[in-house]
Amino acid sequence: MTEEKRKQTRRNYTILLVDDHPIVCQGLAQLIQQEPDMVVCGQAARADEAMALIASQKPDCVITDLAMEGRSGLELIKDVIAVQPTLPIIVLTMYDEMVYAERALRAGAMGFVMKRDATDNIICAIRRTLAGEIYVSKYVSARLLRKMVGNRQIEDQTPESQLSDRELEVFRLIGEGKSSKAIADMLGLSIKTIETYREHIKKKLHLANARELIQHAIEWTHLDLNG
Repeated sequence: MTEEKRKQTRRNYTILLVDDHPIVCQGLAQLIQQEPDMVVCGQAARADEAMALIASQKPDCVITDLAMEGRSGLELIKDVIAVQPTLPIIVLTMYDEMVYAERALRAGAMGFVMKRDATDNIICAIRRTLAGEIYVSKYVSARLLRKMVGNRQIEDQTPESQLSDRELEVFRLIGEGKSSKAIADMLGLSIKTIETYREHIKKKLHLANARELIQHAIEWTHLDLNG
C-alpha cells in the first residue's frame, strides 16, 4: 500500500474541546491537529453547548476544563457519562490535581492534566484514554495507590475533602472574590441555594461566620492556584 493510500485509510480520532477561553482552545487545537490521526471536531464554552456537540458530532474523546459558567466541568462529566458511559473524558485545568483529580475520576473522567503540563502530556493522555486506560500524573497515581491499600496519609484528610463537588466549587468561587449573587448567576442557581451551600461549607470547615469563610476561601484558593 502506498503512503497516500495509508493516509486515506488512516482512522482520524475526533476530539471535542470544552473551555471558555478561546485562546486556550485555539492553542490546544493547533497542538492536537499536528497529530496525523487526530482532528478537533468542535469547541464549546459551556456545558450545554458541549452536550449538544457531543450529540451531533459524536467525538471519540472530550477534553474539558473544570471552571466555566453554568454547569461546571465536573457536572458536565457526570452528564456525559450518564448518556455515553464509554466516552473518554480528559480534564485539562489550572486547578490543583491533588484536590480535583480524584473527584474528576469519580465523576467519570479517564484523564487529568494540569494546563502547565499540557504541551508535554496532553497527546499522551488522549492516546492513553482512547486505548481505554486512565491517565494521571505519577503523583496522583501514587496517592490513589496508597488509598487503595488503606494507607491514607494526613494529606488526604484535609477539611476541604469533606466538601461535595458543588460545595467545593462554591468555596472556590468565594475565594475568587465572587458574591453570592455572582455565584448564583454563574452556576444558574438561586441566591438562596448558594447561601445554603455557604452554611454547609461553614459547618463542615468549622468556620464561625462569613468573614472567616471568605478569609479561609481566599487562602485556600490562592494555594490551589499557586501550588
